[in-house]
Amino acid sequence: MPPEKKARVGKRTANSDKGDGGDAASSAKERVGGKRKAAASVESGGSKQSSESPGSPQPCHWLMKSEPESRFENGIDVKFGIEDLKALPNQTSCWDGVRNYQARNFMRQMKEGQLAFFYHSNCKEPGIAGIMKIMKEAYVDHTQFDKKDVHYDATSKPDNPKWSMVDVQYQRMVKRFLPLSELKKYHLQHRTKGGPLKDMALFTRARLSVQPLTAEEFDFVLSLEEKDPL
Repeated sequence: MPPEKKARVGKRTANSDKGDGGDAASSAKERVGGKRKAAASVESGGSKQSSESPGSPQPCHWLMKSEPESRFENGIDVKFGIEDLKALPNQTSCWDGVRNYQARNFMRQMKEGQLAFFYHSNCKEPGIAGIMKIMKEAYVDHTQFDKKDVHYDATSKPDNPKWSMVDVQYQRMVKRFLPLSELKKYHLQHRTKGGPLKDMALFTRARLSVQPLTAEEFDFVLSLEEKDPL
């Protein structure tokens, strides 16, 4: 978030690209507005190609992971939870630090105005904490050129940058925290009997800190706010 770059809270992509299919296991490294964002951390073997086939529909909703609890990397706290985003000027921040090609490609598909779930990852209780909106579409992530930044990438050049970021704005908290454990129960039910979460990327592509959601997945997850925990 160019204007709010100072707000860069260690929003590291909660180990996401390392697999948060469970929880604290994901160690994605991304920062939001300067702090590492639990978005897409540098996953080894990340492919530069989009994970979506040419003819597949473009996603219109997203799930983006970040670490709400302090964790230091090279002396820098990568913590960045939804409360950190909410506290920033205009409640807006850049989602930088993504170092996974697939996650980066998903961010490049994002459109201004689309909604994303803010997912707390790599913490005691991972899950969906709130909703944010894409405020600025993908542009060059300046942290790749900053030698002092944990996400510095010596192989990326200003005339041919590898990494992108988007700006996000806090919208609201979910009416009740939606834990990974509950979402997993629905996923297993839907996988067996059919349902909107049967192919949810949170379980089929758990390592990614930036994930696409279908309208059906997004709406179903949102409907859980009004229901008692499973």
